This record gives sequence, C-alpha cells and structure tokens, in this order.
Amino acid sequence: MTTSAPHAHGVHFGRQDVQNIGMGVGLLMVLVGLLGFIPGITMQYGEMQFLGPNSHAMLLGLFQVSILLNIVQMVIGATGWAMSRSGHGARNFLMGFGAFYVVLSIYGLSVGVDSAANFLSMNTAGNWTLMVLGILMIVAGWMFAQYLTDDRKARKN
Repeated sequence: MTTSAPHAHGVHFGRQDVQNIGMGVGLLMVLVGLLGFIPGITMQYGEMQFLGPNSHAMLLGLFQVSILLNIVQMVIGATGWAMSRSGHGARNFLMGFGAFYVVLSIYGLSVGVDSAANFLSMNTAGNWTLMVLGILMIVAGWMFAQYLTDDRKARKN
C-alpha cells in the first residue's frame, strides 16, 4: 500500500515539474535582466550603450551587457513565466527559447566580440553561458515532456 496518489507523479505545488522549471528559468532571466540595470552589480555602468560592441558594462564583472540585452532577457523571462502556466507551454518555452539561446550563442561566437554584428554586446563568457543554458533548457523540456504525454493518455482512459 502506498500513500502517494497516482496523479501526483511529477506534480509539486499544484504544477508539473516542467512548469516549475519553466517558471524558474523565466524568473532567473527577468532577474538577470534587472540586475544588468543596477550600478555596482553591473561594473562600468556608465559605459553601457543601447546596443553594439562598444557597451563595456559588465554584469558581475564577467558578462558584457547592453540596454538591449537586458531588455531581451527580461522579455524572454516574462514570456517563459507566462508560458509556464501550462505544462505544454512550459515545454515549448524551454525547448524553443533553449534552441534560440543555442543559435544566438553560435552567432555570437562566430561574429566575435568586437564585430559590429555583435549587436547585443555579448562577450565570450556570455556566449558560452547561453550555449550551456540553452542546452540545459532543451534537455529539461525534453526530459519532462514525457509526463505530459502520460497525462493525456490517462485522461482518455
């Protein structure tokens, strides 16, 4: 005899695991975007530009940021948080924006830090961080998508 309900598999706080992960990633991205606008947390804050490689502001002294990059991070985060209200939306956010981050990091690594094509003002550390985050988001969306298909099958029976 078990004490866990069969419908509770992968569900915490009334949400599925994929929703919790999607919301967590979304909130993290909003936080990163906001921190990019706080002097002290962002070093060389006075050198921040709207876009392009001439923005020399450094989030935590490690990641080059611009006003546009901070806004993009906050919009992606808010979108992820909103999409994560459903399990399928969370999966789509994780896999879709994870793929977007991988493509964006490949683009950033290929154009180089000092190139005029570096419109988001990302340095090598930022590009590699987006690559890892994107891959982790895709893997999380894929791994937890299996529970979504199980839930649909269970509802039909």
